[in-house]
Amino acid sequence: MHRMFEQFSHGYYLGRLYVEPSGGEAAKMCHTQHEQVNRQLYTADEGIERTDLPLVMKLGDRHFPVHGDEGVPADTLAVPESLIDERVRNPPTLREVFLAKADRAAQLLDLADGPAGV
Repeated sequence: MHRMFEQFSHGYYLGRLYVEPSGGEAAKMCHTQHEQVNRQLYTADEGIERTDLPLVMKLGDRHFPVHGDEGVPADTLAVPESLIDERVRNPPTLREVFLAKADRAAQLLDLADGPAGV
């Protein structure tokens, strides 16, 4: 597998994915790639670890959890229309996407359980 995300900063990796609107309420990406990214960037290689936990991505100024889905093509991020800004004019559009590192993702998911969401 090619490396979808590269080191960017202390809290994020940077990748480029095709972003397209989806009719659902959750952001989704290819199930196989979701599992691979989870394994490569979110696990610590310590025994059996879950690879189905949501990834946390940032598009523009919005953070959101991303789940794996068999129906989403490879290298694509299907995002609810409410999370897509006006810059996605002719979907799918190749966009820079930030992936929160594991510790940052855990913080953001904890915040999502609060009243404000991610």
